[in-house]
Amino acid sequence: MLEAAEAFGSNYRQKLFDVQIPLALPNIFAGVNQTIMMALAMVVIASMIGVKGLGVPVLRAVSNQYLALGLMNGLAIVALAVIFDRVSQESVKLITNCCLQSSPFTFILSLKSTR
Repeated sequence: MLEAAEAFGSNYRQKLFDVQIPLALPNIFAGVNQTIMMALAMVVIASMIGVKGLGVPVLRAVSNQYLALGLMNGLAIVALAVIFDRVSQESVKLITNCCLQSSPFTFILSLKSTR
């Protein structure tokens, strides 16, 4: 892709903003998605050291041996993680499509995606 952009006479800035960043957006947002998932996974562990947040009800329920309450609170965190995951995946699709459609190298990218 970079060679094609260079062949069409693009300068460094055009290659960066019109080719490299739109192609890297799925990977960038995959990292953001993993960061969100890791943060939600850490809420229960963080509550063990006194941090207030989503993990406190789970920790209280587990420490008091209320299995059903702990399960419900844990499932609420999992549901929140699934919602964040789906929203971030859809936002990646929208942003990537928007960036690729506005790029002057859309034709080249469409040739790559059809193979």
